[in-house]
Amino acid sequence: MMYRWKVRLLKRPRLNLWWRYWRAWLGEIPGNYDRLPEYIRNHAPGRSFVDVGCMWGVNGEYAFIAEQAGATTVKAVDVFGPTPEFEQKRIERGSRVEFVLGDITRPETLAAVGQADVVFCAGVLYHHPSPFDVLVALRRICRDTLILRTSTIPEIRGLPNAAVYFPMLDAKSRQLWNLKDLGLLHQAGISNAFQPSEGYGNWFWGLTPSCLESLLATAGFSVSFRATEAFAQTVVCAAVVPLMEHELPDQTSARRLALEISAAGIARPA
Repeated sequence: MMYRWKVRLLKRPRLNLWWRYWRAWLGEIPGNYDRLPEYIRNHAPGRSFVDVGCMWGVNGEYAFIAEQAGATTVKAVDVFGPTPEFEQKRIERGSRVEFVLGDITRPETLAAVGQADVVFCAGVLYHHPSPFDVLVALRRICRDTLILRTSTIPEIRGLPNAAVYFPMLDAKSRQLWNLKDLGLLHQAGISNAFQPSEGYGNWFWGLTPSCLESLLATAGFSVSFRATEAFAQTVVCAAVVPLMEHELPDQTSARRLALEISAAGIARPA
């Protein structure tokens, strides 16, 4: 009950602003969507750059910012596009930004993208039913630095790493996560019921900041910078050795593993 009130209060613009001042007083860096170009300009010069989820509402703008800042090569990836606005910008700027159509979690897209020194991803993670798979894919293409921005939900006291799965919530439950008072006029799957035809346009996950950081760590990223908002997080991460990488064994290795498990007698029904 107390958590519901916390969320409702943070959705009120004036209280949300007060919360930002309070967190800044505590020494945290307040997040701001408008600072994303600054983060790109800080990390892109002289390095290869990939923007994953480049089109919706921005028409590849962050890829062009990276190119203008001095990135050596720039690729822009999305599941739709390119938009006419993107094509027009590319012509007007004499740009060499390469658009890649694909889902970053799929092998063929990973192969087309290759690796880059800096990976930028904003507004994608909560739109995917499997955010860990997205982070694993980002780690596979990232040599050095990840700049990530994603919608989140407030932390739940006493329940670290919590998350909310939005699809199939009833209308009353969805209303708690509706952010229209903060300027988000439509959230597919929250403003209305889950829309199968919208695909990745739906909002799938509300991750708490602790859950986000744990997912990042498991996928192979260490957070070096964080900018906090009540309902969003922007992080800059260093690519590190993933805590877990599972690969399907070959036939010989799989049989050897089966023999070891049987001999140890450790397999029991869960």
